[in-house]
Amino acid sequence: MLHLAQVQQNSTSGEMELKLLACQKSEHIWQIGESHCLPLADSNPWGKGALVLIECGSKGQIISIKEAKDLVLSLLEKYYSTNTISPEFVEIEKTKVEQWRQEITSQNLELNCRALEIETRREQLQELEQILKQDQEKLAQQEEQMRKLAEELKQKQ
Repeated sequence: MLHLAQVQQNSTSGEMELKLLACQKSEHIWQIGESHCLPLADSNPWGKGALVLIECGSKGQIISIKEAKDLVLSLLEKYYSTNTISPEFVEIEKTKVEQWRQEITSQNLELNCRALEIETRREQLQELEQILKQDQEKLAQQEEQMRKLAEELKQKQ
């Protein structure tokens, strides 16, 4: 079975290994599967991060390894030749982007209005706190005056 793999270095042992990324199911069908690793001989000519094609036997043994560049380029070429972007698609995407932009602008305006309301309420609260503080001071002064008057009355009696 043919697999696309990446050459990597094992973080614990430091040895080079092949991380299996996908396997070929048929000529034009590749399946990305659970990635697992196979040990790679020390004499490999590929550097860390290289993409390679490996052919595995029925028991998972590596039969052959070759560079994956040609396959990847071929797949990309096939994909882009069959999946060209139409002008209609571009217009639809532009419309979506414009709608998102308008939604974000609207949300931004709404947030700015809310922030302004919160700031106005905060200022009103500060003013009310100041008035309350002044009223408390007046009450404290009046209490003190009442206490003094009460003492004077007691002394006159």
